Amino acid sequence: MEQHHLSRRTLVKTTALAALGLAIPAPLVSGESPQTQAKQDLDTIPEHFPNIPPKIIEEVVGSSHFDLERVKTLVDKRPELSRSVWEWRFGDFESAIGAASHVGRRDIALYLMGKGARPTLFTHAMLGHFRVINSAVEAVPGIQAVTGPHGISLLDHALAGERMIYETTPTEIENWEQTVAYLKELGDAGGPIYINMSPHEQQKYVGDYKYGPGETEGFTIGVNMRKLLSLGPIGGFGGALYKIGDNLFTYNGTPSVTLTFEMLDNQVKSLTLVDPDITLTAQKVES
Repeated sequence: MEQHHLSRRTLVKTTALAALGLAIPAPLVSGESPQTQAKQDLDTIPEHFPNIPPKIIEEVVGSSHFDLERVKTLVDKRPELSRSVWEWRFGDFESAIGAASHVGRRDIALYLMGKGARPTLFTHAMLGHFRVINSAVEAVPGIQAVTGPHGISLLDHALAGERMIYETTPTEIENWEQTVAYLKELGDAGGPIYINMSPHEQQKYVGDYKYGPGETEGFTIGVNMRKLLSLGPIGGFGGALYKIGDNLFTYNGTPSVTLTFEMLDNQVKSLTLVDPDITLTAQKVES
């Protein structure tokens, strides 16, 4: 049988640690170096460790729009995921509770709060917490005009609360109605005013646009579930485009990002996207 002999230096270390009531590291006892042990464990360490894998964060935020059971599966295991925040693209940040708030999923928002999520002003608007909204506006005049994820207004968050409000108590219904009425009276809680577009006008922009030869080097312009023109990766879902001028749009409430569509004979030929660091032109793919 092979025997392992502790060196005098190792023996002194282990004796000193034991005297202090501390655990003796396994490598010191076995004779295995820390470097060897670390190398053996590398294959089991996740790629983004010690950060939580981004795909999990994205799934929590995405599921918080519509799937309470999936959210519970993820968050029960890691309650800190209740505070997840995801950047969809171009600085459009959204938290899990923010997702639940703008679609009126009261049940998901309350579950996340019970797990440690940080409710926002938009959450309180959706839940009809009139006293919170009233106090915030009195403390910070003008705060009602600030928009939430995807550029969705405070008033629209409150209106989304109607989705499940009638499953609550009469008092909660009254508070929600008071919240909606109050925000409407303020006059500017509906967010910025953009130029309306008809479905017919939207169609001239719809299609794929390429800025490089690769399959993913481009954008898809479509119409999203909110009936707004949208921009996303090729073949993917998109964030809303809000019209601010002739063939000029801003992306999903991110003020530093604009898109301009170039026209020829009333036909869209290309788009140019500008953010603070990149200006990118993509040609429309002829169908």
